[in-house]
Amino acid sequence: MAEQNQGMRKPVFTKVEQLRPGTSGHNLIVKVVDSKLVMQRGRSDGPQVRQMKLAECLVGDETGMIIFTARNDQVEKMKAGTTVTLRNAKIDMFKGSMRLAVDKWGLVEVAQEPADFTVKESNNLSLIEYELVTVVDG
Repeated sequence: MAEQNQGMRKPVFTKVEQLRPGTSGHNLIVKVVDSKLVMQRGRSDGPQVRQMKLAECLVGDETGMIIFTARNDQVEKMKAGTTVTLRNAKIDMFKGSMRLAVDKWGLVEVAQEPADFTVKESNNLSLIEYELVTVVDG
């Protein structure tokens, strides 16, 4: 008989250095190294309530770091020094380099306790450029 509590699997956590282009469904525990607002549209006192905010955040763990693109309400959570859990994160490509993102199917949670690792700042995955290579079957 199949295992019964199949729906209650513990999430598998990925390390930053394991991230690859075109992958998704990652759960990570990372520290925010730096965060800068790159775009803000819409005014809270304007006719449209919908604000658009975008921040580029440098996040990482003991294996490396990567740029995380925070959107709207995620921006407030991504403060430097904060430990966050990213659930169902995916890799977006931006100008040939990897960016980590969490869309509406994922979750950004601020941890109550700071993680006890030191971010490996010497291994920035977003500095690696990937060339889009088309594989042709011969």
